[in-house]
Amino acid sequence: MLLQPAQRTKLDESDDRLFYDFPRFVTHVDEGFIQQLTDLYRERLQPHSRILDLMSSWVSHLPEEIEFEHVEGHGLNEEELARNPRLNHYFVQNLNQKQLLPLPDQSFDAVLIAVSVQYLQLPEAVFAEIYRILKPGGICIVSFSNRMFYQKAIQAWRDSSEAERVELVKGYFAAIPGFGPAEVIMRPSQVSSFLQMLGMGGSDPFYAVIGQRQG
Repeated sequence: MLLQPAQRTKLDESDDRLFYDFPRFVTHVDEGFIQQLTDLYRERLQPHSRILDLMSSWVSHLPEEIEFEHVEGHGLNEEELARNPRLNHYFVQNLNQKQLLPLPDQSFDAVLIAVSVQYLQLPEAVFAEIYRILKPGGICIVSFSNRMFYQKAIQAWRDSSEAERVELVKGYFAAIPGFGPAEVIMRPSQVSSFLQMLGMGGSDPFYAVIGQRQG
């Protein structure tokens, strides 16, 4: 296993469903991050393809002009998912309690995880499921910044630098035979972490790790 038991722990070990029970109709990253993410989706996602937006909410940041065959949503708050206009269907599931996805093998062209990967306690099992449902040649785009619900992020994430978090996500892909070498996009903040803590952080850093299921 990639992570040791202690690295999977959270400061708040209560049921995640309780933490996310109240809907949050806000965005957790700034507009610059969102624009970069939408541009990345525009570049990498194909029209009329099937998309799984894993660990989603009330917004998916997909390009408005691209029409997809199907967008499946997943999350922990049904009210948020019901508000998301890009989802054709959604389901609620706590991935830290149940990793098996109720989706057929090789049924999606792309899986998206935006600013949520830091909350997975069993990422190896979840990424194995992502591999299972991806079509050969399908991609998974994992994006994140330096923000998080600190009490709900796993210890391995809390204790890592931003560069180390990139390596952590690369390791999630590498732990699953059949994913090719992960591609990394790194656009760190130009402001020191000390100034960021003082609220003078400038724009959010943007990181994306992209894995592809081999044919």
